[in-house]
Amino acid sequence: MPPQLIAPLVAEEVRAIGGRDVSILLQDYAQLMLVPLPGRGLTDGEPLPLEGSPAGRAFKSETTVEQRQADGVRMFLPLLDGSDEIGVMSLTLDKVDDDDRRLLRRLAGLVADMLVTKNNYTDQFLRARRRAPMSVPAEIQWSLLPPLTMTTPQVAVAGMLEPAYDVAGDSLDYALNDDVLHLAVIDAMGHGLNAAVLATVAVGAYRHARRAEAGLAELYAFMDTAIDQQFGPDHFVTAQMMRLNIGTGHLAWVNAGHPAPLLIRDHKVIGTLEGPSTLPVGFGGSTPQINDERLRPGDRLLAYTDGLIEEHTTGGELFGEERLIATIERVSPASATVQQMVRNLSHTLMRERGGITSDDATLLLIEWRGGTADHLARPLL
Repeated sequence: MPPQLIAPLVAEEVRAIGGRDVSILLQDYAQLMLVPLPGRGLTDGEPLPLEGSPAGRAFKSETTVEQRQADGVRMFLPLLDGSDEIGVMSLTLDKVDDDDRRLLRRLAGLVADMLVTKNNYTDQFLRARRRAPMSVPAEIQWSLLPPLTMTTPQVAVAGMLEPAYDVAGDSLDYALNDDVLHLAVIDAMGHGLNAAVLATVAVGAYRHARRAEAGLAELYAFMDTAIDQQFGPDHFVTAQMMRLNIGTGHLAWVNAGHPAPLLIRDHKVIGTLEGPSTLPVGFGGSTPQINDERLRPGDRLLAYTDGLIEEHTTGGELFGEERLIATIERVSPASATVQQMVRNLSHTLMRERGGITSDDATLLLIEWRGGTADHLARPLL
């Protein structure tokens, strides 16, 4: 099916069950608004905020929200591709029963799958999500990213990049291979297109070494050589490469000149994951020492880039790690999921910095839950 026919197909399916005024709302890049997808048969309108709107409530809670109106019931259904949040589908019915709810949930799941599948063949969905011009470096960075959310019974991951439309040297990556979750956060030196190209090579080298099943020390060496050979000794990338066994909670990491991650337990930051580090990638550092930590079920780990704490507030004061920790402990109790926490934390930090983001600021939050996912492989009888 051509991507442009998704909208009329969805509208026709909703009409067939007596629905009307169908909208498909996609999350914008800054994760602040839900933006209507244009298309034949869809109802256009203004973007809706994630905060304070029924559509935003459905999106954040990942549950259906019903709003009684004079002419019927307005339904807001989250569009989820697995655990990846795509947006919300909204429509109006004269009345709603349980059969309608079941059918609409299935339809919403199908719409999310179609949007994700067809996304690689069109620019239509990407354009709809943009609420500001995007720089060329940001275009490159967004094209490299994995889905920014992943949730399984044993582990959950959520990430966020700021400034969404002008990020250049920051990036993140992860992959779940059997029982090992591989993660990386990188911060390439400089700004603009040069930083984006440097980050692209770093991510490509990281993925290549990871897929070749290199150990953490070998992975660092491979990335270091790739950056040095391509750019010379005056260019570097700080990086944090981690591996988490999702069955045991054993975490191993290499720190290449990067801020230490924060360990969060019971909504409190109980410490930083300090340990011996090596030089940033590209500087030819010594063989890195592998650091280890055993997580407890429910622990959250926040990795971030230095733009988050090195920004100056409107009064000229450095934002600093202490204020970051205080903000985490204020936001965490109200954040049920990692997706909610990383979004709330990023937006709160932006407000506390007075809306200033002169450097890239990236967050990657991991929650280890433990247990097993074997029950998902059993057939449903």
